[in-house]
Amino acid sequence: MNFYKKWIQLFLLQICLIFGISNVLAQDYPNRPIKIIVPWPPGGGGDAVVRNISEKLSERLGQSIVIENKPGASGFIGAQQVAIAPPDGYTLLMGFDGSLVVAPHLMKAPFNPLVDFVPVTKLNDATLILASHPSLPVKNLKEMIAYAKTKPDGLNFGSTGVGTTPHLAGELLAMQAGIKLVHVPYKGGGQAVTDAVSGQIPLIFTVVPTVSGFVKQGSLNPIAVSSLKRSEVFPEVMTMSESGVNGFNVSSWYGIFAPAKTPKPIVEKLQKEIAYVLSIPEVREKYLKSAFVPIGNSSQEFAEQIKDDFARWGKVVEQAKIKLE
Repeated sequence: MNFYKKWIQLFLLQICLIFGISNVLAQDYPNRPIKIIVPWPPGGGGDAVVRNISEKLSERLGQSIVIENKPGASGFIGAQQVAIAPPDGYTLLMGFDGSLVVAPHLMKAPFNPLVDFVPVTKLNDATLILASHPSLPVKNLKEMIAYAKTKPDGLNFGSTGVGTTPHLAGELLAMQAGIKLVHVPYKGGGQAVTDAVSGQIPLIFTVVPTVSGFVKQGSLNPIAVSSLKRSEVFPEVMTMSESGVNGFNVSSWYGIFAPAKTPKPIVEKLQKEIAYVLSIPEVREKYLKSAFVPIGNSSQEFAEQIKDDFARWGKVVEQAKIKLE
């Protein structure tokens, strides 16, 4: 009996030491520059998202923020580097839903997105929008669904590529609305938008920032946005849920991740400071100007969304029989 009592006391002492060390680490953190790995080339949307907060975050933390671009393999190369980094809060990942909750269902990933990272906070949501060429005789989602049901061969829709969030959103919409949509993949958003504006494809599913200018000038008609709330950029455009596809809620997101086993106090400190930076009017305005909605939610809230998104897109990939070409 004494043996078990001593074992329990020793176990509790170890727990106290671990939490004590974690708290000390958090109080001393950071005491050197922090590296944020962006798994895409410089100049892209994700690159700009993190650079918009880096200067203010550096001021808040009292240390330099070093942004390092590590593109390749659908974002896997940069993400893997963070997954195997020391869990001390000095190597972070600028994560993207396409790389972390979609791509692993389509190709073998060198990491488990639900195990090898701890979410710090979601930086923003990029609402998706379904837009049409003006020649398509529809003005909203209800009319588009009714029109699609008269087309047994389906309606073509373009996206930024196979397995991207806009592609899967289109497949999910087709499933929930009971219509046929034929995916036309592009290698990036530029050519997809060009073909949509010229009428080569009748529909395009993409993030709001990609087509906001063309919608505002009337080159494309906004059919509906994919979030539960209306877009701050196009508040007059109804959501898909409002338009009859109940509960439809899809957005593309960027967020900050740390390696698994990073001490909780460090994660909480990072989340708190990043959320504060996102609330600064100057930073918030930069995000909204690019049609991104700043978030800054808790680690737990972000983790729950990642788990849900991972499961949902896995089902869509399976049911739609999506494969990389």
